[in-house]
Amino acid sequence: MNRKLCSLLLAGALSIGLLTGCGGNTEPAGQTAEGAARDELIFVNYRDIRDLNPHLYAGEMYAQSILYDTLVSSTADGYEGCLAEDWTISEDGRIYTFNIRDEVYFSDGTLCDANAILANFNAIIENKDRHTWLEMMNLLVGVSAPDADTFVIELSEPYYPMLTELSCIRPFAMISPECMIDGSTKDGVNGYVGTGPYVLTDFVTDEYAVFERNENYWGEAPAIQKITVKVIPDNQTRIMALESGEIDLIFGKNMIDADAISQYVDSDKFTVSLSDPTSTRHIVLNTTNEILSDTAVRQALQHATNRQAISEGIFYGLEQPADTLYAPTIPYCNVDLEPYAYDAELAASMLEQAGWVMGSDGIRVKDGKKLELDLLYNSDSVTEKTISEYLQSEYLKLGISMNIHGEEEQSYRDNMKAGNFDMVFNICWGMPYDPQSSLAAMRAPVYGDYAAQQGLADKAEIDQAITDILTSTDEAERQELYDFVLTRLHEDAVYIPLTYECNKALYTSDLQGVHFGTDQYDVPFADMYFA
Repeated sequence: MNRKLCSLLLAGALSIGLLTGCGGNTEPAGQTAEGAARDELIFVNYRDIRDLNPHLYAGEMYAQSILYDTLVSSTADGYEGCLAEDWTISEDGRIYTFNIRDEVYFSDGTLCDANAILANFNAIIENKDRHTWLEMMNLLVGVSAPDADTFVIELSEPYYPMLTELSCIRPFAMISPECMIDGSTKDGVNGYVGTGPYVLTDFVTDEYAVFERNENYWGEAPAIQKITVKVIPDNQTRIMALESGEIDLIFGKNMIDADAISQYVDSDKFTVSLSDPTSTRHIVLNTTNEILSDTAVRQALQHATNRQAISEGIFYGLEQPADTLYAPTIPYCNVDLEPYAYDAELAASMLEQAGWVMGSDGIRVKDGKKLELDLLYNSDSVTEKTISEYLQSEYLKLGISMNIHGEEEQSYRDNMKAGNFDMVFNICWGMPYDPQSSLAAMRAPVYGDYAAQQGLADKAEIDQAITDILTSTDEAERQELYDFVLTRLHEDAVYIPLTYECNKALYTSDLQGVHFGTDQYDVPFADMYFA
């Protein structure tokens, strides 16, 4: 299915499909020597597969999604049964009863019945504190398996994102109970065995991983029999590997830079695809900072930020300018908000009115204090460093001194979570976690949002509205609550949206079935095949 893509600057048609279900050979792509279509795909990732325990968060999600299944799947057309064939919801919205699919086996031969699913949920619940970023875990009363075909979840209150969260590959994917250690997964597992379309057959840390088709898979058998994933950290080296036929597919929003994409738009040998917006690249402003506690200063920074220039100058138009924290295509987020238009003169005027006057050294001053701020970015991201340097230069023209510094990913995340920043780069969580899960996490120190919002006079009101959203059973009321929360956050100017990220794929044109699903972290290998 062809759709208009997010980039208005790219020439040519880029094809995208929609997800419809759950579902070391260096030979160049296309036909084998015998003329039959190839059945091995060479994929690439920038790092190793890591720990694929689906109940924790360290592993690569593309790998977890082909090894394991969830109870339900979230698709473009709604929810579909996966390990659960169907389900019912009680009238009060608190009890979910799942009819488990018959004759499904883990790839080690263990039956995946309601008892196996109960064992998984008990393991997840044992580590509950790790998963409370999902509100469902806070509302959970209990789980049970009345018989081998039936699995029941009981909540204390109705919860509208319940099925969405159950479709998340982690922490709600099912691993063979034989892989658990004394019935537990919180401290690790002794194998990566699921019911998915592929099994992991070989891997060498930081070099490669091999997945082969699960011949006992309960669903439709994928056309690709073997997937070899090579680890190539460097972007340019990945491109060269694709050109030489060493790999077939590069997939992921951070796996291909905009310059590379633009070079292959008109190629016959390779195909480029882009998704609709998946998440929003933005800067979080810490309202507990003395300078940023003033709404007028935060709003002035909004008007001082040229999103169009960032979109075109850094991303070649591949990432469109973002006017709001969530793209209008995200459920409940098509809210009538007045964008903060780029207007340097207005920004300067707002700073003047807020008492920040230009000093002799070109830096604004108020009550003897200079307008100096610090911007933290992930040093592993070349893009964030580039944006930081651009904004540093632009803000200086308005009398704003902005120091920029990058830290490696874990340190950057630790400081963001602790609130050790004036301004910090972040992204929205993307589908299927937006907007409900990412908003819910603002009420606790999960990422930087909680700390950044502590200076807001209406913080408690926003948090209560988010809580009410999650348990509302009335669709109209829920939309009104979303309107309220998104409007408040927008007017409070806590976030400077920059661009809407989109997922990207670059692959040999002989590879068919490449598309983007409802989960931006999933790579739909099971739908791919060679012409």
